[in-house]
Amino acid sequence: MANEKILVVDDDTNICELLRLYLMKEGYAVTIANDGEDALAKYSQVKPDMVLLDVMMPRLDGWETCRRIRKLGDTPVIMLTAKGETFDKVLGLELGADDYIVKPFDSKEVVARIKAVLRRCAGGSQAAAAEGVIEFDNLRLDMNSYELRVKGKVVEAPPKELELLNCLASHPNRVYTRDQLLDEVWGFEYYGDSRTIDVHVKRLREKLAGASDKWELKTVWGVGYKFEVRQ
Repeated sequence: MANEKILVVDDDTNICELLRLYLMKEGYAVTIANDGEDALAKYSQVKPDMVLLDVMMPRLDGWETCRRIRKLGDTPVIMLTAKGETFDKVLGLELGADDYIVKPFDSKEVVARIKAVLRRCAGGSQAAAAEGVIEFDNLRLDMNSYELRVKGKVVEAPPKELELLNCLASHPNRVYTRDQLLDEVWGFEYYGDSRTIDVHVKRLREKLAGASDKWELKTVWGVGYKFEVRQ
Protein backbone atom coordinates (compact mmCIF):
# COMPACT_ATOMS: atom_id res chain seq x y z
CA MET A 1 0.00 0.00 0.00
CA ALA A 2 1.09 3.57 -0.66
CA ASN A 3 1.85 5.98 2.14
CA GLU A 4 2.51 9.19 0.21
CA LYS A 5 0.69 12.41 1.15
CA ILE A 6 -1.55 13.95 -1.51
CA LEU A 7 -3.04 17.45 -1.45
CA VAL A 8 -6.32 17.63 -3.40
CA VAL A 9 -7.33 21.16 -4.42
CA ASP A 10 -10.79 21.75 -5.94
CA ASP A 11 -13.67 24.11 -5.15
CA ASP A 12 -16.16 21.29 -5.82
CA THR A 13 -16.57 19.53 -2.47
CA ASN A 14 -18.15 16.48 -4.11
CA ILE A 15 -15.10 15.94 -6.32
CA CYS A 16 -12.82 16.40 -3.31
CA GLU A 17 -14.72 13.79 -1.34
CA LEU A 18 -14.72 11.38 -4.29
CA LEU A 19 -10.96 11.74 -4.75
CA ARG A 20 -10.39 11.40 -1.02
CA LEU A 21 -12.24 8.07 -1.00
CA TYR A 22 -10.39 6.80 -4.12
CA LEU A 23 -6.99 7.72 -2.77
CA MET A 24 -7.47 6.63 0.83
CA LYS A 25 -8.52 3.22 -0.50
CA GLU A 26 -5.10 3.05 -2.20
CA GLY A 27 -3.37 3.93 1.07
CA TYR A 28 -2.59 7.59 0.39
CA ALA A 29 -2.90 10.21 3.14
CA VAL A 30 -5.22 12.90 1.73
CA THR A 31 -5.54 16.60 2.61
CA ILE A 32 -8.31 18.71 1.04
CA ALA A 33 -8.25 22.40 0.07
CA ASN A 34 -11.11 24.23 -1.69
CA ASP A 35 -9.25 27.20 -3.17
CA GLY A 36 -5.74 28.28 -4.08
CA GLU A 37 -5.00 30.29 -0.97
CA ASP A 38 -6.09 27.44 1.29
CA ALA A 39 -3.97 25.10 -0.84
CA LEU A 40 -0.81 27.16 -0.34
CA ALA A 41 -1.33 27.27 3.42
CA LYS A 42 -1.87 23.51 3.60
CA TYR A 43 1.02 22.85 1.23
CA SER A 44 3.40 24.50 3.70
CA GLN A 45 1.86 22.64 6.64
CA VAL A 46 1.55 19.15 5.14
CA LYS A 47 4.50 19.10 2.69
CA PRO A 48 2.69 16.70 0.32
CA ASP A 49 4.34 14.28 -2.11
CA MET A 50 1.81 15.15 -4.83
CA VAL A 51 -0.72 17.92 -5.58
CA LEU A 52 -3.93 17.40 -7.57
CA LEU A 53 -4.84 20.94 -8.60
CA ASP A 54 -8.04 22.21 -10.23
CA VAL A 55 -7.58 24.94 -12.84
CA MET A 56 -10.74 27.02 -12.34
CA MET A 57 -11.13 28.11 -8.70
CA PRO A 58 -12.20 31.24 -6.83
CA ARG A 59 -9.79 33.56 -4.97
CA LEU A 60 -6.68 32.06 -6.61
CA ASP A 61 -6.86 29.96 -9.78
CA GLY A 62 -4.87 26.82 -10.51
CA TRP A 63 -2.34 28.60 -12.74
CA GLU A 64 -1.26 31.05 -10.06
CA THR A 65 -1.39 28.38 -7.36
CA CYS A 66 0.89 26.13 -9.45
CA ARG A 67 3.27 29.04 -10.03
CA ARG A 68 3.52 29.70 -6.30
CA ILE A 69 3.91 26.02 -5.43
CA ARG A 70 6.84 25.85 -7.84
CA LYS A 71 8.53 28.66 -5.90
CA LEU A 72 8.13 26.64 -2.69
CA GLY A 73 9.35 23.27 -3.96
CA ASP A 74 9.48 20.61 -6.67
CA THR A 75 6.45 18.58 -5.59
CA PRO A 76 4.78 16.91 -8.61
CA VAL A 77 1.57 18.66 -9.72
CA ILE A 78 -1.25 17.10 -11.73
CA MET A 79 -3.74 19.64 -13.08
CA LEU A 80 -7.48 18.88 -13.07
CA THR A 81 -9.58 20.48 -15.81
CA ALA A 82 -13.22 20.10 -16.82
CA LYS A 83 -13.97 18.86 -20.33
CA GLY A 84 -14.56 21.85 -22.59
CA GLU A 85 -12.60 24.32 -20.48
CA THR A 86 -9.95 26.34 -22.23
CA PHE A 87 -6.76 24.64 -21.14
CA ASP A 88 -3.35 25.67 -22.41
CA LYS A 89 -0.99 22.72 -21.94
CA VAL A 90 2.06 24.78 -22.86
CA LEU A 91 1.21 27.32 -20.15
CA GLY A 92 0.82 24.47 -17.69
CA LEU A 93 4.19 23.05 -18.66
CA GLU A 94 5.85 26.44 -18.32
CA LEU A 95 4.43 26.71 -14.81
CA GLY A 96 5.77 23.28 -13.93
CA ALA A 97 2.75 20.95 -14.16
CA ASP A 98 3.69 17.28 -14.53
CA ASP A 99 0.46 15.88 -16.00
CA TYR A 100 -3.25 16.55 -16.67
CA ILE A 101 -6.50 14.79 -15.90
CA VAL A 102 -9.74 15.81 -17.62
CA LYS A 103 -13.04 15.64 -15.72
CA PRO A 104 -15.12 13.55 -15.57
CA PHE A 105 -12.39 11.06 -14.72
CA ASP A 106 -12.24 7.37 -13.92
CA SER A 107 -10.87 6.45 -10.48
CA LYS A 108 -8.47 3.89 -11.96
CA GLU A 109 -7.08 6.51 -14.34
CA VAL A 110 -6.47 8.96 -11.48
CA VAL A 111 -4.63 6.34 -9.42
CA ALA A 112 -2.60 5.20 -12.46
CA ARG A 113 -1.56 8.77 -13.28
CA ILE A 114 -0.54 9.48 -9.69
CA LYS A 115 1.53 6.29 -9.46
CA ALA A 116 3.17 6.98 -12.83
CA VAL A 117 4.15 10.55 -11.94
CA LEU A 118 5.45 9.59 -8.48
CA ARG A 119 7.45 6.70 -9.95
CA ARG A 120 8.77 8.86 -12.78
CA CYS A 121 9.92 11.62 -10.45
CA ALA A 122 11.66 9.21 -8.08
CA GLY A 123 13.18 7.08 -10.83
CA GLY A 124 14.28 10.04 -12.93
CA SER A 125 16.11 11.63 -10.04
CA GLN A 126 17.93 8.42 -9.15
CA ALA A 127 18.94 7.75 -12.74
CA ALA A 128 20.17 11.28 -13.29
CA ALA A 129 22.13 11.39 -10.03
CA ALA A 130 24.03 8.29 -11.07
CA GLU A 131 25.50 10.16 -14.02
CA GLY A 132 27.58 12.36 -11.72
CA VAL A 133 29.30 15.52 -12.95
CA ILE A 134 29.45 16.91 -16.49
CA GLU A 135 31.83 19.75 -17.39
CA PHE A 136 32.29 21.73 -20.58
CA ASP A 137 33.62 25.23 -21.20
CA ASN A 138 31.92 27.54 -18.63
CA LEU A 139 29.40 24.81 -17.78
CA ARG A 140 29.33 22.47 -14.81
CA LEU A 141 26.37 20.21 -14.08
CA ASP A 142 26.48 18.16 -10.88
CA MET A 143 23.54 15.75 -10.76
CA ASN A 144 24.57 14.44 -7.34
CA SER A 145 23.64 17.80 -5.84
CA TYR A 146 21.39 18.97 -8.72
CA GLU A 147 23.53 22.06 -9.17
CA LEU A 148 24.09 23.93 -12.43
CA ARG A 149 26.94 26.44 -12.72
CA VAL A 150 27.39 28.72 -15.72
CA LYS A 151 30.58 30.77 -15.80
CA GLY A 152 31.18 29.75 -12.21
CA LYS A 153 27.83 31.06 -10.93
CA VAL A 154 25.01 28.86 -9.66
CA VAL A 155 21.96 29.01 -11.96
CA GLU A 156 18.62 28.00 -10.47
CA ALA A 157 16.71 25.45 -12.54
CA PRO A 158 14.00 22.89 -11.68
CA PRO A 159 14.95 19.19 -11.62
CA LYS A 160 13.40 18.28 -14.98
CA GLU A 161 15.41 20.97 -16.79
CA LEU A 162 18.60 19.67 -15.20
CA GLU A 163 17.71 16.07 -16.06
CA LEU A 164 17.04 17.06 -19.68
CA LEU A 165 20.37 18.90 -19.92
CA ASN A 166 22.08 15.94 -18.27
CA CYS A 167 20.61 13.55 -20.83
CA LEU A 168 21.74 15.66 -23.80
CA ALA A 169 25.15 16.69 -22.46
CA SER A 170 25.99 13.14 -21.37
CA HIS A 171 25.98 12.21 -25.06
CA PRO A 172 27.44 15.22 -26.91
CA ASN A 173 26.53 15.56 -30.59
CA ARG A 174 23.98 12.74 -30.37
CA VAL A 175 20.60 13.72 -31.80
CA TYR A 176 17.53 12.86 -29.72
CA THR A 177 13.96 12.97 -30.97
CA ARG A 178 11.39 14.55 -28.66
CA ASP A 179 9.86 11.14 -27.99
CA GLN A 180 13.27 9.72 -27.03
CA LEU A 181 13.80 12.59 -24.60
CA LEU A 182 10.35 12.05 -23.11
CA ASP A 183 11.24 8.39 -22.57
CA GLU A 184 14.69 9.16 -21.14
CA VAL A 185 13.74 12.03 -18.82
CA TRP A 186 10.01 11.69 -18.11
CA GLY A 187 9.63 7.92 -18.51
CA PHE A 188 7.56 5.66 -20.75
CA GLU A 189 4.36 6.32 -18.83
CA TYR A 190 4.39 10.08 -19.37
CA TYR A 191 0.89 11.22 -20.37
CA GLY A 192 1.76 14.64 -21.76
CA ASP A 193 2.93 15.50 -25.25
CA SER A 194 6.23 16.33 -26.94
CA ARG A 195 5.73 20.10 -26.56
CA THR A 196 6.98 19.74 -23.01
CA ILE A 197 10.46 19.20 -24.49
CA ASP A 198 10.27 22.45 -26.48
CA VAL A 199 9.22 24.37 -23.37
CA HIS A 200 12.07 23.00 -21.26
CA VAL A 201 14.67 23.51 -24.01
CA LYS A 202 13.56 27.14 -24.41
CA ARG A 203 13.97 27.76 -20.69
CA LEU A 204 17.39 26.07 -20.63
CA ARG A 205 18.60 28.16 -23.56
CA GLU A 206 17.64 31.34 -21.71
CA LYS A 207 19.76 30.24 -18.75
CA LEU A 208 22.72 29.14 -20.90
CA ALA A 209 22.68 32.11 -23.29
CA GLY A 210 26.13 33.53 -24.03
CA ALA A 211 27.97 31.02 -21.85
CA SER A 212 30.28 29.63 -24.54
CA ASP A 213 30.86 29.37 -28.28
CA LYS A 214 32.28 25.86 -27.86
CA TRP A 215 28.94 24.15 -27.21
CA GLU A 216 25.27 24.77 -27.93
CA LEU A 217 21.86 23.27 -27.16
CA LYS A 218 20.91 22.93 -30.82
CA THR A 219 17.69 22.19 -32.68
CA VAL A 220 17.97 19.59 -35.43
CA TRP A 221 15.04 20.63 -37.57
CA GLY A 222 12.52 17.89 -38.25
CA VAL A 223 14.22 15.54 -35.79
CA GLY A 224 14.82 16.91 -32.30
CA TYR A 225 17.70 18.30 -30.23
CA LYS A 226 21.36 17.70 -29.45
CA PHE A 227 24.07 19.13 -27.22
CA GLU A 228 26.56 20.15 -29.92
CA VAL A 229 30.20 20.36 -28.96
CA ARG A 230 32.50 22.10 -31.42
CA GLN A 231 36.18 21.29 -31.91
